[in-house]
Amino acid sequence: MNLALTDPFILAQDCPEALTGKLRSGHATCLRFNRKGDFLASGRVDGTIVIFDIETNGVARKLRGHTRQIQSISWSRDGRYLLSSSQDWKCILWDLSDGTRIRVVRFEAPVYIAELHPYNHFLFVASLFEDQPMLVDISKNVPVKRKLPSAPRRPLAEGEELSEKQVAQDAKQTTCVTIFTSLGKHIIAGTSKGWLNIIETQTCQIIHSHNLCPGVIIFLRLTVSGRDMVSNSSDRVIRTIPLPDLSQLDLDIGKIKIDVEHKFQDVVNRLSWNHVAFSSTGEYVCATTYMNHDIYVWERNNGSLVKILEGPREELGVVEWHPHRPFVAACGLESGRVYLWSIIAPQRWSALAPDFAEVEENVEYVEREDEFDIHPIEEINKRRLDLEDEAVDVLTVEPTKSQFEEESFTMPVLLDIGDSESEEEVVLVGPGTMRRKSPGEGRGWMNGAQSGESGEEGANGTVKPQSNKRKR
Repeated sequence: MNLALTDPFILAQDCPEALTGKLRSGHATCLRFNRKGDFLASGRVDGTIVIFDIETNGVARKLRGHTRQIQSISWSRDGRYLLSSSQDWKCILWDLSDGTRIRVVRFEAPVYIAELHPYNHFLFVASLFEDQPMLVDISKNVPVKRKLPSAPRRPLAEGEELSEKQVAQDAKQTTCVTIFTSLGKHIIAGTSKGWLNIIETQTCQIIHSHNLCPGVIIFLRLTVSGRDMVSNSSDRVIRTIPLPDLSQLDLDIGKIKIDVEHKFQDVVNRLSWNHVAFSSTGEYVCATTYMNHDIYVWERNNGSLVKILEGPREELGVVEWHPHRPFVAACGLESGRVYLWSIIAPQRWSALAPDFAEVEENVEYVEREDEFDIHPIEEINKRRLDLEDEAVDVLTVEPTKSQFEEESFTMPVLLDIGDSESEEEVVLVGPGTMRRKSPGEGRGWMNGAQSGESGEEGANGTVKPQSNKRKR
């Protein structure tokens, strides 16, 4: 209905124009859209995960299981499962059908980022602080952790060997970010010395390494198609990289080649970039800047800056582009609000009814003979009562034909989420009486209180779901 009211030429635009909305539920630190684009997951400073419904801008679900700031969020392909990593050294796999924790995996170091396998939600890769990255299999109750190498594979001539100094320097490298390729057969890792390592998922061995930059590789992200990758590094340069085809059965490791397509940077102000993201089609790259409230948007065809989206008067952190629309979300570092940029579309009121026509000036209207006839009150009351007898189902979501027909999961609607609109520090306690929230208020689940949104952790990392009874 809303799409019918907009101009089709407006819908053809593929880049957002202005700040159009805000979302707030606690202090957000990271964001991630699901593959369909109908939900936006937000990780908060207090360890809570809030999932927003994009159509209504309301809170669809809250997940509580971490005790510290959320570092990253990763959706499964069908949108049913969610993997979260936190500064409390844990990763949790959530089942969004009932909000329970399926697996809880603890590590020996804080987690930088964790990413789910694109086709197996029981397999994920995690980058750890000053430790080797891990490929974790959680298909069974006891997780199986396999260490991934960080030292790059250097090309050597026949009979040539690395010097002891070079080996010692490579041993000091740590992996800062790891992601899966589009099919999940390989892992791409970025190190603290600027190397890109392509690791085979099955053998956990590096098959190719490329020295990308002189600084630390902070972030990597693939396009929806998986053919291109964008990187953010500490040398203040954003790079777009076309990836080689790694899905070939007779892949020749020696012919793998990685080339940089474009380099985006601010040569004048030497700005540092907080976070980067691809557009839905991969034609644009957007980035948030350090100590700045703007979002820069570049076009990949010619590598030029096409737009600067003006934001609120605060620095922006994580930025995410909607997977199918010209719609950008970013979180503010100071307030933790989620800001939304999109296209301002003028409505076409002629689409409200098939026989409605817009006119430039008033015209004389000739009424029909029976248009204003007075009907008996008994007949009007009978029609009204007949309409009231019809049961209206507001919870069932009708399936629609789309490119996601194979993914039938739809998140259940919850009608009892408290404080879904706002979680400000000041709360109302009586008529005209306000007070500040106490530090531990609303976190009784950490002390063993029952909650329908989290379960009781059992042995070997499994979680037992609790009852949905709430204390009144």
